[in-house]
Amino acid sequence: METINNEIEEMPAVRNAEAAAEKAGGKTDNTASSNINLLMDVSLRVTVELGRTRMQLARIIELKHGSVVELDRLAGDPVDVFVNDHMVARGEVVVVDDKFGVRIIEMVSATGEKVTP
Repeated sequence: METINNEIEEMPAVRNAEAAAEKAGGKTDNTASSNINLLMDVSLRVTVELGRTRMQLARIIELKHGSVVELDRLAGDPVDVFVNDHMVARGEVVVVDDKFGVRIIEMVSATGEKVTP
């Protein structure tokens, strides 16, 4: 959880909020931390996209158990991580205790560029 908090505090929006608080004469450390703490219980939809494809309706209707749908990415390519339909990171698929997970390998900005800490 500490890693996530550190990554959140490094995000541009958080840095901008800290700068605005400092400019307004507020205390950045306590103000930013308390503002972030207010949001910690908010639920967000997290989606991991393995790839995409386009199919005609006739082909979709023909899908059955065991059908294979070819995606636009290769095995081992990074997957996109979306929070509320906005891409925030890229990661690699991992298996943890027989469940799939995603290891974040890079954070991305709203414009799709890498975020450097």
